[in-house]
Amino acid sequence: MAIKQFKWKGKLEEEIKQLDLDTFIRLVGSRQRRSLKRGFTDAQKVLLKRIDNGDKNIKTHCRDMIILPKMVGMTIGVYNGKEWHRLDITAEMLGHYLGEFALTRKSVTHSAAGIGATRSSKAVSAR
Repeated sequence: MAIKQFKWKGKLEEEIKQLDLDTFIRLVGSRQRRSLKRGFTDAQKVLLKRIDNGDKNIKTHCRDMIILPKMVGMTIGVYNGKEWHRLDITAEMLGHYLGEFALTRKSVTHSAAGIGATRSSKAVSAR
């Protein structure tokens, strides 16, 4: 049985890494296309320069940066407001924002009710 290769918009991973920005813009959704056509912010330009230089330990606050083909295979630390989340960027993430993968809120996990929180626990002594 042959192993199925991943394709993004009909392109293999080797082809994806060689896409130029104009071709990539035509393949992404309308929100990302509009954002990329407006150009990059100063912070995003600094991030792209570090990616082009081949830096290994990249950390960024740019949660609004769209994942580009030249980022595939890299590991980038994205700040969520409290800590850095390490993202191993894959081809499936193309066109998404970095912030989508570093959540800023944790899911709520409730434990047992405290003393006096319910009618039945009011009778229990607090010693």
